[in-house]
Amino acid sequence: MFESAELGHSIDNKTFRKEVEALRVELLNVQFELREAGKFPVMLLISGVDGGGKSETINQLYEWLDPRFLSTLAFSEPTDEERDRPHMWRYWRSLPPKGRIGVFAGSWYSSPIADRIDGKLTADETDHEMARINRFEGMLANEGALVLKFWFHLSKKAQRARFEKLESDPRTVWRVTKESWSRLKTHDELIDVAGHVLRITNTPWAPWIVVDGSDDNYRNLRVGKALLEALKYRLANDTPQHYPVAPPIPPRIDGRDVLTALDLSKQIEKDTYERQLAKWQGRLSELVRHPKFRNRALVLAFEGSDAAGKGGAIRRVTAAIDARQFQIVPVAAPTDEERAQPYLWRFWRHVPRKGRITIFDRTWYGRVLVERVEGFCAEADWLRAYAEINDFEHALDVAGVIVVKFWLQIDADEQLRRFNEREATDFKRFKITEEDWRNRDKWDAYREAVCDMVDRTSTGQAPWTLVEANDKKHARIKVLKTVCQRLEKELGL
Repeated sequence: MFESAELGHSIDNKTFRKEVEALRVELLNVQFELREAGKFPVMLLISGVDGGGKSETINQLYEWLDPRFLSTLAFSEPTDEERDRPHMWRYWRSLPPKGRIGVFAGSWYSSPIADRIDGKLTADETDHEMARINRFEGMLANEGALVLKFWFHLSKKAQRARFEKLESDPRTVWRVTKESWSRLKTHDELIDVAGHVLRITNTPWAPWIVVDGSDDNYRNLRVGKALLEALKYRLANDTPQHYPVAPPIPPRIDGRDVLTALDLSKQIEKDTYERQLAKWQGRLSELVRHPKFRNRALVLAFEGSDAAGKGGAIRRVTAAIDARQFQIVPVAAPTDEERAQPYLWRFWRHVPRKGRITIFDRTWYGRVLVERVEGFCAEADWLRAYAEINDFEHALDVAGVIVVKFWLQIDADEQLRRFNEREATDFKRFKITEEDWRNRDKWDAYREAVCDMVDRTSTGQAPWTLVEANDKKHARIKVLKTVCQRLEKELGL
């Protein structure tokens, strides 16, 4: 995979200066067009062999482009805050918005490659991680991002010569460390691992470009021209590369589904409710203060029919928890900032750190519910969202985040009664809107969407709990009991 990068490519200074004169003008023009259109972000991953010129090329890009709309994200050892969250959290929060270019110096490839060389990952585990990265980059491509990945290559001989050259110059000697020379010893292992990684992650939607890093002029010109051509093509065509998605679920031929199978007549008496409420709130308070919970986190995801009682259930949960330990995230229509990012970005940013709790009132499932039914996104967008959501929740689970998901269901008659009650009660009028009434006309479409959602996203790590909510007391107790039992199971108590 690296043969052509070891041929000794070079560009003389005169040719370089001549080429750059026109290149700079074109790069600035397409960057301006990118910014004005604001339709997609650009992500440049700069990876490769130590001494391959990564920092020099990034600095060169800052000279050629308008630095106000260019950002560099450098990743080394994770901070304490980053260690307390899933591995991909720090990359998600650094994604550039639409219309901007983000340069990743070090990326989601760095740790898996290093861990494979150090023996911390097996070959199978590495392949599994690369498959996850392929899906992540496929999601970025489907969200419209232009992803360009550069690998700066040096042969072992060229790497040694590069280190010696840097050490001989007082201005660059600081860049060669003991770690640099130690990595020279593992050069062969790096090339073996990197060759495999590049091969299985060289996808149509996020291709690798291998660049000879031995000559500064050649390397910088190669990257600049590749960026220019990719931007020109994308701006002219405006068609992102789509990662394939699964087909829709076929219709249920007998009309029976997970919602019609619920017994919505379930209820409990007031005295029993008061006793159960005190019992499960007390238990929840104990569990979230348990020493074992300090190394875990909890995400509670609430979805349900309009007026099903999500707010009341959430209040009964939070009444048992120290307010400093949890955050409630109400999810509405995305803001301009959120629309400039991939769909899941606004949920990743609220992932709790260890020992904390995040409660989502409406969730990432909006894409396969309201956006699907109301036509706010294309069919391909909500069809691919099932797999993306499962990957998201799997990443949370691997990082120790306990994900508990609730769908609160009421029947159409009970919803109508609650709507009328809200309109007739002064302090409840804010809860009812014209949109709620319009949604009733699409009751069957929403039911179909909910059933598809449960079928495709109720996993072993993050199963759905369907709550019979015609009786609010029954629903609140079931929610509290489910949270407690899940915590007991995950904490081994």
